[in-house]
Amino acid sequence: MENRIRISLDAMGGDNAPEEIVNGAINALNLRNDIEVILVGCEDKIRASLKAKSYDNNRISIRNTTEVIETSEHPVKALRTKKDSSMVVGLKMVREKEADAFVSAGNSGAVLAGGMLLVGRVKGVERPPFAPLIPTEKGVSILLDCGANLDPKPISMVQFAQMGSVYMEKVVGIPNPRVAIVNVGAEEEKGNKKIQDAIELLKQCDNINFIGNIESREILKGGADVIVTDAFTGNVILKLIEGVASTLMSEIKKGLMSTLRSKIGALLIKPALKKTLVKFDATEYGGAPVLGLKGLVVKTHGNATRKEISNAILQCVTFQEQRITEIIEDMMRPAEEVKSDE
Repeated sequence: MENRIRISLDAMGGDNAPEEIVNGAINALNLRNDIEVILVGCEDKIRASLKAKSYDNNRISIRNTTEVIETSEHPVKALRTKKDSSMVVGLKMVREKEADAFVSAGNSGAVLAGGMLLVGRVKGVERPPFAPLIPTEKGVSILLDCGANLDPKPISMVQFAQMGSVYMEKVVGIPNPRVAIVNVGAEEEKGNKKIQDAIELLKQCDNINFIGNIESREILKGGADVIVTDAFTGNVILKLIEGVASTLMSEIKKGLMSTLRSKIGALLIKPALKKTLVKFDATEYGGAPVLGLKGLVVKTHGNATRKEISNAILQCVTFQEQRITEIIEDMMRPAEEVKSDE
């Protein structure tokens, strides 16, 4: 099949590698026939994980590597010294057009640094952000940044809004997505100088639907589709959402199992409850793409299981089909280049 989407998958990254990474790849292949996965890592360990499993061996292959970048390693130093690591080789495959996307559950800093150094930034993009989807009452929103840029310039935050809008419209299917910036109040005058400067630039940006400030309590209510913030704040928001969701699920289950009456009630509400709780399962949404690179790079949680890996691979297919990288490239082109084409 000529139009397959080729995914280079870091088989050695994350807490559950390579077993859950391999299982996630097989799950994705079983769900779509237009995917090809290249498992990058120690061939012996990968083959051991593939043993006795059923899969289409015409759509799964192995790229052997001899090194692994560990979670505790310094990102840039590891990238420079471990050139035969699964992460470096997988990223280079995207750069050399041997793969359409790279997915990893490994060292977050190395994924980001490797994406910028090995894949490269789209011309005009100041700082690529991590951009995960988060659950809300109204569906999902995109949160950016959540781990890449701790102190971004106001112009970078405008670019976060632009790239997030493209993603929400083309991948999630929300027309004219609402953009808001995280602040300590809804009033326009709130926030520090950086936030105030970003607000002024966002108001002047004519290719986004900027609706103003958003307080953190409004995020899960679906107050905006694109949530713009710095990486420090974004990461705190993301981890808090995941922690609250996990704690609530655990407490609800304990409460439902506490008495005979509650157990009977649990049986009656189980289908509806399961449908509601699945919205807050992080594995449902795949990984966080690094937006603004010349190729697609996706980072999953370090403890990702097969479900999250599978969904991250499927996420790559939609990203490629909608030509997100090309749209971002066109959006970031300097005005003088656009005029010269006309």
